[in-house]
Amino acid sequence: MSTEKKRKKKPEPSCSDCGSLNCYRQDKQFPDFCLTEGVGQEEVDIITEEYRGEGIDARIARASAEVEGTYYGKLTRVEEIVAFANRLGIKKIGLATCIGLSEESRIFSKVLKINGFEPYSVLCKIGSVDKTEIGISDELKIMKGCHESICNPILQARILNEHKTELNVIIGLCVGHDSLFIKHSDAPVTTLITKDRVLGHNPAAALYTSGFYYKRLFEAGRNL
Repeated sequence: MSTEKKRKKKPEPSCSDCGSLNCYRQDKQFPDFCLTEGVGQEEVDIITEEYRGEGIDARIARASAEVEGTYYGKLTRVEEIVAFANRLGIKKIGLATCIGLSEESRIFSKVLKINGFEPYSVLCKIGSVDKTEIGISDELKIMKGCHESICNPILQARILNEHKTELNVIIGLCVGHDSLFIKHSDAPVTTLITKDRVLGHNPAAALYTSGFYYKRLFEAGRNL
């Protein structure tokens, strides 16, 4: 297929193109492109089996559903993590913390201790490796001409792995650094705070205001 034809090929529709959302309550009709219809019952049954029994995936699935059903619209994210961890019967909780949210991490750590958990926090700048050591030029630092440490999510994960944490919580790791942390974490990972420096760590606000303040989101070809 030529490059020109590839460009003109329509992208396959997916769940974000669906208006019926019939997969939730089955009170409407599935669209022709529905992934639920296309995936095949055999594969659905195989995956569903993973949510049964006493394996970690099954326990996480049930604990999540129990917290959602019991406290829907009643608890904050902080409280939901406490309720979730209680249902898993865990004690050691790792905190993968952005240095810019170290105070939030301290407060959350106190909450966990009061509720009987053993929190252990590792800041993103662990190791104190200058950015230039991994090929980042000085002009790309936030503050030029001085030591500026890389974020080190792999080392964060490894230290928490060594401490054998049973659940790890991300507190404001940067885009991409969170990806590396999740990849290298032995324990299951959930997120307390998703970093958005512009919107006070509420990234969904850009979507809510995309019809006016953030119309730029729909500008094609922006050189980001």
